[in-house]
Amino acid sequence: MAPHDNSLAAEPLAEFLAALQGSADIEEISQDEYFVYLKVNAARLVAVMQGLLNEWGMNYLANLSAVDYEHVFELVYHLYAIPDNGRKIAVKVRVPRDMPQVPSLISVFPSADWQEREAYDLMGISFSGHPNLVRILLPDDFVGHPLRKDFGKEAGQ
Repeated sequence: MAPHDNSLAAEPLAEFLAALQGSADIEEISQDEYFVYLKVNAARLVAVMQGLLNEWGMNYLANLSAVDYEHVFELVYHLYAIPDNGRKIAVKVRVPRDMPQVPSLISVFPSADWQEREAYDLMGISFSGHPNLVRILLPDDFVGHPLRKDFGKEAGQ
């Protein structure tokens, strides 16, 4: 299957991206043949996601993942416009390792609930405003966050 044309010139997404080009909310815009990537300031994440949903029909949060770059964590949100699967945006947010916290997106995308809990459980990233931020995969008494690069190093493992 050939990749869909997701170029910045495609209408009406181009209008939205052009409006964001000078915005303090967006730190960087890039693309490949599959996704348009928006690097977003964590403090403006909810507003940007609300705009993507309400103004541009990005109505499906397919995946939330986290990457450990040792000094920062990067959260990647994959959004689709259903039923128009041709529009795909990946929103990236970086947070410092010593304060890994972003606002919860449950108010915008209810499907963020378990995905945020998974990132909290396995990576130790906190989601402010989440109504039930507790472990989802590991036992409540588990110590640490096993997908972090420093997991087990404190104990000399």
